[in-house]
Amino acid sequence: MAQGGFKALARAVAQERGLFVGALIIGGVALEFGVPMDFVLFGLTLAGVALFHRHVLWVALIGLAIITLYKVGFTGFKTGAGLPGLGRHLLHEWVILTNLLGLLLGFALLSNHFEKSKIPAVLPRFLPDDWKGAFVLLVMIFVLSSFLDNIAAAIIGGTIAGVVFRGKVHIGYLAAIVAASNAGGSGSVVGDTTTTMMWIDGVSPLVVVEAYVAAGVALVLFGIPAALQQQRYSPIVKDAKAGTRMDWARVAIVVIILGAAIAANVTINVHFPESADRFPFIGAAVWVAILVCAPWRQPDWKLLPDAFKGSIFLLSLITCASMMPVEELPAASWHTALGLGFVSAVFDNIPLTALALKQGGYDWGFLAYSIGFGGSMIWFGSSAGVALSNLYPEAKSVAAWLRHGWHVAVAYVIGFFVLLLVLDWHPDAKHKAQQATPTAAAAAVPGIIQGQWRFTS
Repeated sequence: MAQGGFKALARAVAQERGLFVGALIIGGVALEFGVPMDFVLFGLTLAGVALFHRHVLWVALIGLAIITLYKVGFTGFKTGAGLPGLGRHLLHEWVILTNLLGLLLGFALLSNHFEKSKIPAVLPRFLPDDWKGAFVLLVMIFVLSSFLDNIAAAIIGGTIAGVVFRGKVHIGYLAAIVAASNAGGSGSVVGDTTTTMMWIDGVSPLVVVEAYVAAGVALVLFGIPAALQQQRYSPIVKDAKAGTRMDWARVAIVVIILGAAIAANVTINVHFPESADRFPFIGAAVWVAILVCAPWRQPDWKLLPDAFKGSIFLLSLITCASMMPVEELPAASWHTALGLGFVSAVFDNIPLTALALKQGGYDWGFLAYSIGFGGSMIWFGSSAGVALSNLYPEAKSVAAWLRHGWHVAVAYVIGFFVLLLVLDWHPDAKHKAQQATPTAAAAAVPGIIQGQWRFTS
């Protein structure tokens, strides 16, 4: 099976050899301009994901293997050289990776429980019958994500969409679901890992909530075009099927699983932050809830193999990103905050947030919006996007996502400048740049000296 996948990727490379050679040439030019080899290899991996979207798992695994071998053999890691350095690096990252794996697999089962609860089937009774129904669904996802994990919000939204749109969901609307889940969490300190990190580090929730000025504008700007796309592609079901009855046991299971995730997140990050980097508490809490409820309603275990493949893809990219030798960000300004949104579409936003917190001097409402929402612009730019693409494999095309989800990038930029116009940029001069962030991500990132991008050799 593995050999067949590798041969299929080799055939795809042969078919797209012109584009792939072009990517190699760009990489060579980047090396001549002083870009570290680490970033060139990571960039080629991302280019491979974009070009060979039917073989993204193999591309990510091969990219991870090459980057790891290069780091072990030549440059080493922030934690040391060779295999010992690799081991210490993975010790820094294992909690983040394991937590994310637990959430992605657990929420795949939660999605099935939610669908079988029949809640999506009865929703047409309450949603408008035209394009406004698709827009209201995006608003619901936005609100859910303000207090739920954005992966859960995206999965629930995608499950509902699959039912109310008869299994035909436009790629532009899938991009909007991811954008709504990410935008909804951007202004809440419990809605996203990055905003929780800010809260733990001493940033006031009242500062973070300012992100909703931009996120609300963005929701309208991407939500209406996406709803119209979906209405033309497959209109919403006008009425629920007669005799549809909800399975309240499965509803209760969904609530228990989500409640376990929220309780673990708040308890650990608020009351025991020093323990957050020692064990994957949130992922473990989700799986304890799933297993406890299994005798009540059996999960659909056969969903796990495909969900596992999608999860390994995302974890491979995150691991690649964690090996990049970034030591600092450009000087804190609204220009930098705007740019970080685009960077977060291809680079894990957790280490970016940790770097910004150590550097200080940001207006945290702006940063919460840009880093939280920016990953929506590409399907693998956020964990919510990867989780949703496991439900809808047709979304695993960067070209299709950018072409049909154009409104997400436009909404991001306009939302940012509306926030700048309404509230202006007010850097937090009082934030302590040297304060340690008690999360695994922050602990794994070296110190910052304010200035421009700086790379280690």
